Order: sequence, then C-alpha cells, then structure tokens
Amino acid sequence: MLRRIYLCDICVSHLCNICVKNVPSLSRRSRPHPVNPANPVKSCQSCQIRGRRFGFHPITFWSTPFFSLYSFTFAAHFKGPYSHMYRTHTCGELRITDVNKEVTLSGWAANIRNLGVLLWIDLRDRYGVTQLVLDENYTAKELLDTARTVGREFVLQATGTVIERASKTTKIPTGEIEIKITELKILNASKTPPFTIHDDTDGGDDIRMKYRYLDLRRNAVQKNLIFRSHLAIETRKYLAAQGFIEVETPNLIKSTPEGARDFVVPSRMNKGQFYALPQSPQTFKQILMVAGFDKYFQIVKCFRDEDLRADRQPEFTQIDCEMSFVHQEDIINTFEGLTQYLFQQTLGLTLGDFPRMTYDEAMRRFGSDKPDLRFGMEFVDLKSPADAEFGSGVDVVPAGFPVFDGAESVIAICAPGCAEYSRKQIDELTEWVKRPQIGAKGLVYVRIEADGTPKSSVDKFYTPDQLKVWAEKCGAKPGDMLFLLCGEDEKTRKQLSELRLELGNRLGLRKGDDFKPLWVLDFPLLEWDEEDGRFFAMHHPFTSPKPADIVKMESDDRTTLKSMRADAYDLVINGVEIGGGSIRIHDRDLQARNFKLLGFTPEEAEAQFGFLLGAFEYGAPPHGGIAFGFDRLNAVMNGANSIRDFIAFPKNNQGRDMMIDAPDGIKLKQLEELGIRIVEAEKP
Repeated sequence: MLRRIYLCDICVSHLCNICVKNVPSLSRRSRPHPVNPANPVKSCQSCQIRGRRFGFHPITFWSTPFFSLYSFTFAAHFKGPYSHMYRTHTCGELRITDVNKEVTLSGWAANIRNLGVLLWIDLRDRYGVTQLVLDENYTAKELLDTARTVGREFVLQATGTVIERASKTTKIPTGEIEIKITELKILNASKTPPFTIHDDTDGGDDIRMKYRYLDLRRNAVQKNLIFRSHLAIETRKYLAAQGFIEVETPNLIKSTPEGARDFVVPSRMNKGQFYALPQSPQTFKQILMVAGFDKYFQIVKCFRDEDLRADRQPEFTQIDCEMSFVHQEDIINTFEGLTQYLFQQTLGLTLGDFPRMTYDEAMRRFGSDKPDLRFGMEFVDLKSPADAEFGSGVDVVPAGFPVFDGAESVIAICAPGCAEYSRKQIDELTEWVKRPQIGAKGLVYVRIEADGTPKSSVDKFYTPDQLKVWAEKCGAKPGDMLFLLCGEDEKTRKQLSELRLELGNRLGLRKGDDFKPLWVLDFPLLEWDEEDGRFFAMHHPFTSPKPADIVKMESDDRTTLKSMRADAYDLVINGVEIGGGSIRIHDRDLQARNFKLLGFTPEEAEAQFGFLLGAFEYGAPPHGGIAFGFDRLNAVMNGANSIRDFIAFPKNNQGRDMMIDAPDGIKLKQLEELGIRIVEAEKP
C-alpha cells in the first residue's frame, strides 16, 4: 500500500541514491513537492525539526516488508546530514521547557569564567546569549583542554544537553537554563578585540567606527538595525496596501544648482562631463506622475555634500513618495496614516490625530518651524504696545534700559521651577547663549521668589511692579524663572528657540518615549539671501505657490514676494523634521515664472530642467508628494539623538568611513582615463 512520510528542506536535500537503488518500490515519481498549506506538518520525521523553522515535503512510497522496516530507521538514516548542521537552535531560543534536549549551538564567546573545576562560556549570536557549562567531574579532559583555549570572540560550535541552571537570572531570556557540553569545536579563533563587545562598551567613537564589524556585534547596535529592518518592511506593507508601487530611480543624474552641494562622478566615456548623485529623486518622481504612475514610493539613498552633525550623513535614506490627482489634504491624511501605522506596528503605540500649525504661528510661539511640543515655554513678546489687561497706561517694557530700547524685539520664556538656579548656573546659561553657534549678546533673567517677589539682573532699570507685569504676562508662578533675549526679531527668536530646547533638556522635559507629532503648514515660498542678493526656494523650485498668491509673482516688491505662501507641509515629531513635501507645479508657464523669481534665465532653466518642462507639455496631472527622513524617523522612534546609530556603516563628522579608509586617492591611470588632473592647492 502507499505510505507517506514528511521531510524538512534539509533532509530532502540529502536524499541519497540508496533510497532508489536498494528499494525498487520507491519510485522517482515520488520526488518531493510542496506540502499542502491546508494540511501543515508539525515536524520532520527524520530530524524532528519544528515546522515553524523549515518547509516540509511529502515523500510517498509503496510499502513493502523491507521498506516498512526501513521506514522505522529513517531517522537514523538521516542522522548524517543533520549532525553536520551548525546549530539546531539559536542562542536566544532555549527555555526551561527544553530541559533534557540534545542541542547544538553556534556563536561567539562573549564571556569566559574559569574557576578551575567549573568553566562557563557565554555564547552569543544576534538572537541572544546562552550559558555553556563544563565541569571537571563529568567533562572529558580533552574537552576541558579545548575550552580553556577559548578567548573572547572565538567562534564556537557547542553540542550538549539542556539542563536547569543552578543560579538563575532574569537578565537574559535564557537565564533559567544552561548547556552541559559534550562536544566543543573552535570554528575560528579571534584576536583580542580593541574594545569590549558589550552595550556599555569602553570603546570611543573613532575606534568603534574603525572596527565597525565588531561594534555591529553589540546588542544595542544590532537592536537598532533590526528595528530599522522592521520599519522598512512595515513601510512597504502599508504603502503597497494603499496602492503605491515601488519604482527605482537613477543614481547617476544631472547636477542642479539648488540645495546643498552635489557629489559629482566623472564620466570616462564623456570626458570633461560629470554625473551627480541625487540629493533626492525629485524630478524623476514628477516624471513618473506625468507617465501615469499615480502612486509611487521608494526607500531610496540620497546624497548631499554638506557639513555633518548628529542628524546628518552624506548619504542618507528617504521614504520618497508622490501622488497624482491629489490636494494637500489627501497627502497629509495618507502619510499621517503611515506614521500612525508604523508606531502601532513597531512600538505598539497608538497616536491620535496630529495637530496642525502654520509656519507663522510656529515661529511666533516657538521661534522654530519644527517646534518640540513635549513641553511649554512658549514665547512672550514683551515689546508690544501697552495692554489694558496688564494695567492701563503701563508700558510692558518702558524706556530706560538702553539694550532693550534699541532692540526690535524683547522676547521671554518662563522656565518652571528654575528660581532656585544658582548664580553659577545662570552664568553658565549666559555663556551658553553667547557661543558663536547661538550668537546672543547676553541673557536677562527675572527670578520669581516664593512670595511672588521678582528679582532680576535688570532691577536697577525696572521697578518691581514692572517686573511683575512681565511675570504676569508670561504666566510665571512663584519658583519660576524668566529668561529674556532681545535684538533683531528673526535672530532673537532663533536664539531663544535654542535656549528653550537646552532648558528642556536640563529640566528633563524632552522624554524619549513621549511622542508629539505636528504638521506645520503654509511655509513661505521664497527666502531672501542677503549674501547672494536673490531669492531661493524655501523647499525646492518645483513647489507650487498657494493659488491665491500666484498673482504676487508679478510683483517687484521684495516684501510682497516674501509674503507668498507655498502649498507645502512638514511633519515634525519631538522637534525633529521627519518629512517634508508640497503640491508641485504641473504647468510649464507657472514653472517658468517660478524659475525667473529664483534668478534663472530662460536658457539656464532650459539647460537644467528642460526635460521636466518638456514633459509638462504632454499632459502633466496635478500632483504632490512628500519624503520622510528614514534615518531620522528611526532615531526619533527610539529616543536617540544621532541617526548614525541606525546606519550600518556611517561616516564620521569629517565624512570619512573609518573602516575602509574612504575617501581615498585613486591611481594615475584612472585619472588619465577620466581626463582629470589633480592640481595641488597653493600654500597660503
């Protein structure tokens, strides 16, 4: 009669000719085929590997007296290939329910503790750590001798029995068991690492980046990269479910004058000409809209040659998206949904509806177009006309203090509970805001004592009643402290915004597990650059102005042009710009007018963007899009300050890859092939 057994992928791959030659009734027609998903198999009948780890295949044969006997010894027949597996379980998998199982593990020796009679090895892989134990009372001498040669980061294969651990620990998931070793193989030795491979490593940034392959073994780093992987998978799942298709765009493109500096690539076949690496796939995704792909996305590498900081790398990743036949509201709703989905799937957090704020409101209340809403300290503009609410005929900042008298703006924030700050702490903050990075000339404070009495660094210029008006307008309570900056309005707001964030850090108000998303809308279309004496696009040259502001494009008045609003939007989470986008210009004439405002001659616009302008003449649909900073999103969701922690092979602050020592020079022959000659810089 017909009989059937089930084998896993590994055992199937080791089917030998003995089964065919010595058992005539086993037909070659019984080759493995995919198992029916409706009838899942729990384990392989040869090696007993669990079904959750491998696929299974049915083997059908005619039962004969010989083969019936053979089928009982089928497991023994396949012990050969199974015994050559490097591991049956991972180092983070075994639990107390696995006691008495024979297992094989492979990994790196994380810690070794040799007490003479007893020797323990903590074996680590990316799934976790399992303790191996060897005891002189029952372990063979040869095995102990081998174990005593093991050093940190040796690659080992260990076979043994799972036993209950005498001294249990809750610090690791496998803390209730250990492996009583019967066989130990050193698969590869290791030099002594230059730093400890632990979460609390003693290695500095430079040494860890040089030996990045060792740093990547640390659980903290692996956890970040695994999170990144999950986030990318969930992003693709959400967007695919929304009807988006993923399209790859070129990495060798044309250099454009807007934005940061391009990384350029010389062309060997077109000497004297250069490609640029894309700062974003902006023009290509707009071309895809013209081509009829109404929902595009891509998790894409982008490149910008700019000065680096904690949230910048020369090559970074974006979730890049574009949609046709949409308004701003459609895009915001779609990508607010993406953000909510990602937080739910990866962190188990439910985010409600995201608040919205105009650019002007954000600058007025927080001095930043990416305000951190986890805490208050909103700006209060004290240099405003007398307000009856604060006393009839009382000037909030009356004349008398020359610094305030000559300032365009005097703006205050209220720091809760800071009245106890010492003089040393206040002086430290003063020096902090006077740093070149901030640029303030000084810092004024008003301390609100427990009895409500104000004490200030400008006491001799203002009466206590006048200082009380400041405190009342700022909503200060006894025990609070006011901090004031003054000067040109825009600069003062930016300086005070930096002080606000610093105080938020010092007061512990910027908690990494507290998430406050925000949409910032209605950005200016243009920003004026005093040095170049012309307008630049605040987002990019393809952003559409608000329909009501299009008529202003014909004006020659700088103030009128500065007042133009863009159909643009940014997603901010915890004071970090996660994503930005806009409704695009899809009309050639309007795009040409925008290029003119940005200082492009018709010839320059045609040379740089003629392909896009030409596409607009063939039925470009209304479209818009957004791009999320994928590295930044990973960092913010994990409460981290640096995107470098979520990139496998990042660059340092000088843009160098310390591990491979790049950038580097190239051979003269390569330069000649490219038609390039290196010119030594003149010495000053």
